[in-house]
Amino acid sequence: MFDSIAGQYDLMNRVMTLGQDQRWRKFVVERAGDAHGGRVLDLATGTGDIAALYKASFPEATVIGGDFSQNMLAEARKRFAERRIAWQACDANFLPFTDNFFRAVTFGYLLRNVDDVPRVLAEVYRVLDQGGRIVCLDTTPPKKNLLYPFIRAYLRWGIPLLGRLIASDEDAYAYLTGSTMGFYTAEDLAEAFGRAGFRKVGFKRFMLGTIAVHWGEK
Repeated sequence: MFDSIAGQYDLMNRVMTLGQDQRWRKFVVERAGDAHGGRVLDLATGTGDIAALYKASFPEATVIGGDFSQNMLAEARKRFAERRIAWQACDANFLPFTDNFFRAVTFGYLLRNVDDVPRVLAEVYRVLDQGGRIVCLDTTPPKKNLLYPFIRAYLRWGIPLLGRLIASDEDAYAYLTGSTMGFYTAEDLAEAFGRAGFRKVGFKRFMLGTIAVHWGEK
């Protein structure tokens, strides 16, 4: 699915989020912090925005952008050809890196798209060095308040319509809506981080509570 929408992925992100997605990515990089010349993995890197932003913010770091989708990686290589970033195909369930390898691991929209969140968190914990940071950007089910019917309508009908008009793939973006509504709440995901062994876990919501950035430390 992600291979099929790679070409329009960035435009769709800008439109769906009213341009706010770049601000969230900047917040992810800020929470990850300076690796002081160490190695950083941006997992589920997609077309490379977080990896490129991290490299621009901390040029001395060795940045690897990993993704399961070959087409997404091809877009990342094309968009950021001038950046010194290593792009690597990898499976979040079985990361091809040794223990304690990275100072930070970031990812955007990964956990909503995997079958076994605890398994992926365990893999991230394994490859992080002691004191290393995990930072996760993902959608989260909106709280049931006065805005809930309008947010749900946008997720259910608005986003698939945009997917059809911009990316010519309504089904892919209908999936996005379904996977968001069925995903962990922000509080439950924070608890999952804790069960995986991370400490100093926290999170911040964005965009009327439909986006959350979580962080923790090994």
